[in-house]
Amino acid sequence: MIYIDPSKQWFHLYCETFSYVLYNADGTLLNLYWGAPLAHTAEEAARCDLSYLLGSFPSGSSFELENRPFEVPAVGTGWFGDPAVRAVNEAGDDLTQLTFESAAIVPGKPALPGLPSVSAENEQAETLELTLRDALTGLQAVLSYSITAGTLERHMVLTNNDTAPLTLTHMASASAPVPFKTGTKGNSSGAVSFAGEGLDVIHLRGAWARERRPVRTPVGLSSYKVESQRGASGHEENPFIALAAPTATETSGEVWAMNLVYSGSFAAEAQVKDAPFAYLSIGLNPMTHRWQLAPGESFVTPEAVLIYSAEGLGGMSHLYHKLYRNYLGHSPWRFRERPVLINNWEATYFNLSEEKILAIAGEAKKLGVELMVMDDGWFGNRFDDHRALGDWVENREKLPNGLKGLAEKVNALGMMFGLWFEPEMISPDSDLYRAHPDWCLHVNGRRRTEGRNQLILDVSRKDVQDFMIAMMKRVLSSANIQYVKWDMNRNMTEAFSSVLPAAQKMETQHRYMLGLYRVLQEVTDAFPEVLFESCSGGGGRFDAGMLYYMPQTWTSDDTDAVERLKIQYGTSYVYPASAMGAHISIVPNHQVGRVTPMKTRGEVALGGNFGLELDPAQLSEEDKKEATALIARAKTVRSLTANGRFDRLISPFVSNYCAWQFSDDDRVLLLFAQVLAQPNYIPQRVYLTGLDPAALYEDEDGRLYSGAALMQAGLPMEFARGDYQSRTILLTKRKD
Repeated sequence: MIYIDPSKQWFHLYCETFSYVLYNADGTLLNLYWGAPLAHTAEEAARCDLSYLLGSFPSGSSFELENRPFEVPAVGTGWFGDPAVRAVNEAGDDLTQLTFESAAIVPGKPALPGLPSVSAENEQAETLELTLRDALTGLQAVLSYSITAGTLERHMVLTNNDTAPLTLTHMASASAPVPFKTGTKGNSSGAVSFAGEGLDVIHLRGAWARERRPVRTPVGLSSYKVESQRGASGHEENPFIALAAPTATETSGEVWAMNLVYSGSFAAEAQVKDAPFAYLSIGLNPMTHRWQLAPGESFVTPEAVLIYSAEGLGGMSHLYHKLYRNYLGHSPWRFRERPVLINNWEATYFNLSEEKILAIAGEAKKLGVELMVMDDGWFGNRFDDHRALGDWVENREKLPNGLKGLAEKVNALGMMFGLWFEPEMISPDSDLYRAHPDWCLHVNGRRRTEGRNQLILDVSRKDVQDFMIAMMKRVLSSANIQYVKWDMNRNMTEAFSSVLPAAQKMETQHRYMLGLYRVLQEVTDAFPEVLFESCSGGGGRFDAGMLYYMPQTWTSDDTDAVERLKIQYGTSYVYPASAMGAHISIVPNHQVGRVTPMKTRGEVALGGNFGLELDPAQLSEEDKKEATALIARAKTVRSLTANGRFDRLISPFVSNYCAWQFSDDDRVLLLFAQVLAQPNYIPQRVYLTGLDPAALYEDEDGRLYSGAALMQAGLPMEFARGDYQSRTILLTKRKD
């Protein structure tokens, strides 16, 4: 709900999970509060004048103004940190003094033109729009706020209403102070001077094959930045940042978080000053983005999703999961059970053929697999990774009956057929590059840096976008292709378009993303029944922007079960299990060489969209039997793992064990895994959460447990001797 007081001095956005209070202080928009809800009805909000909170902040000299809680900090307002908006004008200065002009509540939640965003479908949504203006330059900023499923969505539209151009260098999607509460949450003396002494910063750090590992550390006394300059959200950092009380756990304590619905370079920062708050922001990376704003033109920032949780990190994750499962994107597959698939990549690499694909499909069908996915190597002269990207024509030497003939044969087995693409890339050794050497991102006169022997198409160009759209439509119309794995295996180096004028070269990265989103929108609209999965060297572009178009992402190229405990655990901070591809692969594992039991590989993979990356004909009879049972179990629980509440119980980052839990009104699925065996083993207890304490829960052997006992006394876990063991327990709530 949104409340505006009659004088339009203060604005209160509130719901069952948070309040967000803004105040118009003589034209300067301040953020007085972001935290637990302060009202639950419009009547309460109207009776409670929150403008008194302004007394917490200085209002005197310009030096004191640095410590005021600006909603949109900018150069020339007394703020000396990184600005949310910075515009260089024709006179050459960057002073941007945005003054409050008007406020309005508009019905619904308007879509962002050309950008992915959360939808408020099935809700009575409304949006607060606050208009600010710089009187000298004519720059107008319209700030939009919407509430969806207990979360706050925020973006900004910047418009040049003058006759001279402006250069935007900073365009944050969201910026807000996070309050620091003195007392027992501070240092040992019970009081602190700086906000940073009382807050932890949390982000998801990683690299290829070890993505999204949670980092938690005191925010410090200056600033803490996480970013990507790679042209993708990246393996190294995810577009997510949070501040938490040091006492916050999985189930209790305060957390403030921001996540960007965007797939390109970003920056997120926590800035600490001598003030009763830390400053949190997220948006486009100013190191890689500039925008020439001509008179009359507007710029729309990507959407940021802000969450306040009083129920710790678990409460934060529950809100993100619910939002992204139910309100992000338009694919009908969001609400469908995902098929169990097999991908041939680790079985054949580039050495595929129709005969091999059909052999894998036939064996997989016996195990219960429902979808056969043919990976890289099916097109052009693609016998290794040195050539043919861009030549998206079936290789008749490998596929004598073409895609259509192969798909028909796979369908005849009773299986769906899927296909791998890497549409954004081009090989120097390709017919496409020989025809259009200017179509890649490059700078004339400089080396064209290759990664994985490939260049990146300049997707900021409309002619390149049109080529990609036409190619995808042609291939997907040529056969019964029901699944697409959309890959992108390298990051941008010479990230410039040859067709943009010099003054706009720094717009290339964002124009690339706008072009990619246009391609994805048109292709997914044209083939709504196709299940699209995003991939970027594994999890290098695992973000809400891609999930808008493709409801699942290949979580990591690392398929080792032990590593996947950490990768899937960390990914779950923001993204639901329904978004994670999780597969069984061969052992020794191709990434780390580890040998883990089939049972463990499968039970870890139950934590996402279940599949296989192997040749089933090479499995032992024992492993085939185990795989068959695991696939049957995946089908039994996939509605629960896709839609149920996910709780992290034991962290693999601080323990030899890992545990997580899925639950809904009827069932609970528990995973408990042990990494290394120990002598003189004492059974570990795992404590479930979120159950009905008065209810009885029955396991698959008929044993009954009370909900209270499962949560308070826990379940003891025993293993046979050996490393890398796991157990899953499925509990059903008794109705009698």
